[in-house]
Amino acid sequence: MAESDGFPLAEPGLWVERTTATSFPAGRPALFLDRDGTINVDTGYPDDPAAMVLRDGIAPVIEAANQRGVPVVVVTNQSGIARGYFGWDAFARVNGRVLELLAEQKAFVDMVLACAYHEAGSGPLAIADHPMRKPNPGMLLEAGRRLGLDLKRSLIIGDKPADMEAGRRAGLIRGWLVDGEASTISGFSVSPLRDATDLEELLAAIRSL
Repeated sequence: MAESDGFPLAEPGLWVERTTATSFPAGRPALFLDRDGTINVDTGYPDDPAAMVLRDGIAPVIEAANQRGVPVVVVTNQSGIARGYFGWDAFARVNGRVLELLAEQKAFVDMVLACAYHEAGSGPLAIADHPMRKPNPGMLLEAGRRLGLDLKRSLIIGDKPADMEAGRRAGLIRGWLVDGEASTISGFSVSPLRDATDLEELLAAIRSL
C-alpha cells in the first residue's frame, strides 16, 4: 500500500474528509450510510471508478437529508487497502466517482470516513478489531465529535449487520438494512430496505428529523 501526501488521513488507517462546505448547528442528527452495497452496487474490493453504479433509490434519500439540513456521513470499511489490493489513491478515485454520480442527481455527502484497518493487513494497518472498524462505532463517534451531532436521533443505512451494530453501539436507535429483515436489538430498531414501501418509510423518517 502506497500512502501519498495530500490524503485526509487522521491516522494511517483512517480517512476523514469533509466533502462540502455546509455548516451545521450543533445538535443536529445525521444520516449515516455505508458505501459499497448501500450507495453504490458492491463490486467486491472496488478499485475502478469506471465500474461504479449507484443503487436505485439512494440518491433521493440523500437529497431528502440535504433538503432537511441533516448532515450526510459515509462510514465505510476498506479492508482492501490493508490487504494490499489497492491504496488510498485508488480509494480516492473511486470515492470521488461515487460522490460525482450522486451530485449529478443533486445529492451531496458532507463527510466521508473510511477505515482500512484489518487483521489480515500488514504493517500499521494490521490491527484486529480496531475501534474504527465496523461493527465498532468509532467512525460514527468521530463524525459525531467533529460535527457536533445528536447521535441518538441519527439514522444509519447499511447492507450488513455490522452496519446496524455500529449504529447501535454509537447510541443510535434506528437503522435500515438493505435487503434485510425487521428486528429489534437492545432498543435498536432495524427496518428492511427492499422495496418502494420501505423507501417511503425511510424518506418519511428523514423528513421528520
